[in-house]
Amino acid sequence: MSADIHIAIIGAGAAGLAAAIFAAETRPDLKIVLFDSARSLGAKILVSGGGRCNVTNAVISAKDFHAPPRIVERVLKRFTKHDTLRWFESLGVSLKQEATGKIFPVSNKARTVLQALLRQCEKLGIEIRTNHCVQGIRKIQQQFQIQTNGGVFTAQRIIMATGGKSLPKSGSNGSGWSVMQQLGHTITDCHPALVPLVLSEIFFHKNLSGISHEAMLLTTVDGKTVDRRTGSVLWTHFGISGPVIMDASRFWVKGHAQGRLTTQAMSFFPEQTFEDVDRWLLEMSLREPQRSLVTLLSQRLPQRVAKTLCVYVSKKYSLPPHSHSPDVEIAALPINQLPRLSRRVLTHTLTGLHLPIERSRGWNFAEVTAGGIPLQEVNVNSMESRKISGLYVVGEILDCDGRIGGFNFQWAWATGYIAGRNVGQGLSRR
Repeated sequence: MSADIHIAIIGAGAAGLAAAIFAAETRPDLKIVLFDSARSLGAKILVSGGGRCNVTNAVISAKDFHAPPRIVERVLKRFTKHDTLRWFESLGVSLKQEATGKIFPVSNKARTVLQALLRQCEKLGIEIRTNHCVQGIRKIQQQFQIQTNGGVFTAQRIIMATGGKSLPKSGSNGSGWSVMQQLGHTITDCHPALVPLVLSEIFFHKNLSGISHEAMLLTTVDGKTVDRRTGSVLWTHFGISGPVIMDASRFWVKGHAQGRLTTQAMSFFPEQTFEDVDRWLLEMSLREPQRSLVTLLSQRLPQRVAKTLCVYVSKKYSLPPHSHSPDVEIAALPINQLPRLSRRVLTHTLTGLHLPIERSRGWNFAEVTAGGIPLQEVNVNSMESRKISGLYVVGEILDCDGRIGGFNFQWAWATGYIAGRNVGQGLSRR
């Protein structure tokens, strides 16, 4: 019995759409069908980049990803950020680069990206079946049998692009991993990544909600430093977010899930040591002795952050009062009247504030998944499974996650390109 479909692509997210388009452009004569469990497509694309879709980054290397660097580098070389720029321009999407290196559509609308991808699918005659949840896949001789809630289909080749578990309402609920395990693949431990973190209710974060500033974040697991990075932090009503928090979240989440002692500490003076900041406070007490501490700190930090830290230090460490108002004890104190002990306690807080993290916001708020199918189980020259011939694997379902800034989309486009081109070229002409 001949297969109904030449190439079946399971999952119509970024990687799946890219794979379908590149396969169809390589072999216009093939019947290519995209299956997706969602009712409407592109939920992750639409919410990415604050609704603007950060399609790639100006500078990309294997160091931006958590996966074996040599393997990642091979993928990135096959479809570079320059290829991404040319590809989207060919799809009618004008792009712009921002100061951060992030690249967005000129329209500042993620829907521009999604519509361009869907238009190209329609132009190439790619069939898209929504509301089709794939429940199982079997390989029978040289073809695949696909069991869905909408019926059974047969295909010559399959590209798995079901994603991980991040943002499950988009359809990526981890079901693809179960299908791949049934086919003989292994799945590493999976955790939410690029996810905001929830702080203890008794901490001061609510007072700072909406404020952002630069900070250095240090993550330790069982006393060993596993990550150190600098970037923008955003205080929220529930805790902390922002690029530096999102990028570092995977380390805290993974360590905590393993039951290990995992901590994160924040320095409000990135690239400066305790000694540097303590010396600065001492020098300023001599240079501008009557300046209040909160005024001095506000030169380097948002004023509300400066005052909140002063009050926090005073209350937490029960420092002696220095004014009639207990709420502004140290904050209103002239810098030259700050006792040495109080100054050093404050400096420790400014350069290593312990964050009382209770949990992450979980899969519903995670932008990507850490974990998945090991890259060693895939031939990255073609993205074909090393366990099942004719089965290809792309995107977030693989154990490779990038930092915030367009890197995960670049991984989706690149793996989709490699799989789409190779599966198309590998099928014999009708």
